[in-house]
Amino acid sequence: VQLQASGGGLVQAGGSLRLSCAASKTIRSIGVIAWYRQAPGKERELVATITAVGHAEYVGSVKGRFTISRDNAKNTVYLQMNSLKSEDAGVYYCNTWGPRKYPWGQGTLVTVSS
Repeated sequence: VQLQASGGGLVQAGGSLRLSCAASKTIRSIGVIAWYRQAPGKERELVATITAVGHAEYVGSVKGRFTISRDNAKNTVYLQMNSLKSEDAGVYYCNTWGPRKYPWGQGTLVTVSS
C-alpha cells in the first residue's frame, strides 16, 4: 500500500494550503489515517488523525487552524491548513496511526515565509 502526499508549496505566513494524501487501495480498509510533519532537525510528529467514520483529532498547536477530512470514494485524505505559521513548515507525510505503518512516502514540503 502506498500513501502519497502532495499539495505542498511556498506560502506566506497567514496563508493557506490544502494537502492531499492519495492511497493505492481503498481507504475504508485502512482505518485511522494520520498526517505527520517533520521540520528540519526535528523528529517527525503527529499533526492530525481521522477515523474511518470521519472523527478527527488534532495536535494542540494546529487546533482551530487545520482541518483533516477524507473522501472514501476518491481514496484520498486531505489536510486544509489555514493561518499558517513559520513553525508549520516542514515535510508533511500521511500514513496510518498506530504502530503498524506502511512504507513512508517522500512527503510534500511546506515552506512558510514570514
